[in-house]
Amino acid sequence: MSEIQLGVIEARYADMIWEREPVTSSELVKLTAVAFNWKRTTAHNVLRRLIDKGIFQNENGVVTSKISREDFYARQSRQYVEDTFAGSLPAFIAAFTQNTKLTAEEAAEIREMIDRAQTGGEK
Repeated sequence: MSEIQLGVIEARYADMIWEREPVTSSELVKLTAVAFNWKRTTAHNVLRRLIDKGIFQNENGVVTSKISREDFYARQSRQYVEDTFAGSLPAFIAAFTQNTKLTAEEAAEIREMIDRAQTGGEK
C-alpha cells in the first residue's frame, strides 16, 4: 500500500475516530464542533478526505476504520526510518536514544520486542 500522508488536523480527527469507533458521522459533527470549532461541512469534508485515503469507511452513516491506528502509525514509523535513516533501524535507535537514559523497564521491553522480531512474532 502506498504511503498515506496526514496533516496535523487530519491526524487529530483520525485519532478521534479511532478512539470512538464505530461512531456515527452525526456524532463526529458534534465532536468536531466542540474540539475544533468546525461546521458540519468541514467535518464531512475532512472525513471524506480520510475515507478517500483509505483509512476509514462510512457505511450508512457509521464510520469505522479500514486500517487500525496501530497499523497506520507502524507504517508511518517505517516510512520515517526509511526516509530519514536510509532504512537503518539501528541508526534510528541511536539517534532516538542519544543523550537519553533508558529505564530498566524500557530496556527490557525493547529486548522483548527484538526477541519477538527475530523469531517472527512467536513468543
